[in-house]
Amino acid sequence: MGQGLWRVARNQQLQHQGYGGQGYFTRDHGRRMATTNVPSTSHRKQAQGGIDIYHLLKARKSKEQEGFINLEMLPPELSFTILSYLNATDLCLASCVWQDLANDELLWQGLCKSTWGHCSIYNKNPPLGFSFRKLYMQLDEGSLTFNANPDEGVSYFMSKGILDDSPKEIAKFIFCTRTLNWKKLRIYLDERRDVLDDLVTLHNFRNQFLPNALREFFRHIHAPEERGEYLETLITKFSHRFCACNPDLMRELGLSPDAVYVLCYSLILLSIDLTSPHVKNKMSKREFIRNTRRAAQNISEDFVGHLYDNIYLIGHVAA
Repeated sequence: MGQGLWRVARNQQLQHQGYGGQGYFTRDHGRRMATTNVPSTSHRKQAQGGIDIYHLLKARKSKEQEGFINLEMLPPELSFTILSYLNATDLCLASCVWQDLANDELLWQGLCKSTWGHCSIYNKNPPLGFSFRKLYMQLDEGSLTFNANPDEGVSYFMSKGILDDSPKEIAKFIFCTRTLNWKKLRIYLDERRDVLDDLVTLHNFRNQFLPNALREFFRHIHAPEERGEYLETLITKFSHRFCACNPDLMRELGLSPDAVYVLCYSLILLSIDLTSPHVKNKMSKREFIRNTRRAAQNISEDFVGHLYDNIYLIGHVAA
C-alpha cells in the first residue's frame, strides 16, 4: 500500500509538469477530473451529483496509460473505508495527495483508539484546537518515552492532558495498550503497587479454567524472571481476583484464595519442570497429584489431574 501511494504522488507530480496523459486524473479548477474521453451520459451523471464508478475503474486504454483512481472522485464513504486500512505512516503519505480526506478526524480517531484503547482525554470535552492527528503523535511520543523511562512517560501523558493523575486511569491505559515495553512495565508496576491493584481488578476470569486464566494474567502483567516477593505478590493478587470472579466454582470445589495460591505456584513449578531442557526427569502426573494434594488436601484428584494435562498439552503458564 505504501509503494502504491508513492506511485500516486509520482503520477500527480508528472501531471503538474505537463505529462498528464490520457487515462490519468489532473487538477481542474481546484478538483481533479478525468482527461479520458467520457461519454456525454457520464457528464450528465456527474452534473447531477452522481459518479459512474464503473467507468472510473474501467476507462483505461492500455497498460502504458494506466492511472490510479482519484479517491476524491469516489463517494466519501468509500474513500474513507479505503483509507481506514492504512497505518499512520501511510495515512501521512496519503495526506500529501488527498489532504482533506487523509486528514479527516475520524480516521485519526480510529487509529488512536485502536492502538491506545483508553485515555482520560477520550472522555473529556476536547480543548480548543484539539486534533486526533496531533493526539496520535503525542501518544506515540509518550509510549516511546515510557519504553525508555516509565516515570517520565507517565509524566508526559499527564502534562499533555492525555491521562489523569489517578492509579485507576493509569491502570486502564496500561490494560488497553499493547505498545508498552513489558520489561519497563514490570519495573513500573513493581514500584507502583497502587496501579497494580487497579490493573488486577480489570481482569475478568469468570468461567475460565485456572491455568488459562493464569496465562491471560501473565500476558498482561509479566512475571519476574526470578522467584521472589514480587512474584508472590502477583500470585496472591491473582488468587483473590480469581476467587472473586468465580464464587460458585470456589464453593463447589471447596477452594479458598490460599488453596488457589498453592495451585498457581504448583502450576508455575510444573511449567518449568516440563518445559525446561535442563530437567532430565520430568514430573509425572501421579507425582504432581500427590505433591499438590499434600499441600492442598481438599482438592479432588481429578481436578489436579486436569491441571497437569493442561500444562502438558498447552505449555507454560508464564511464558
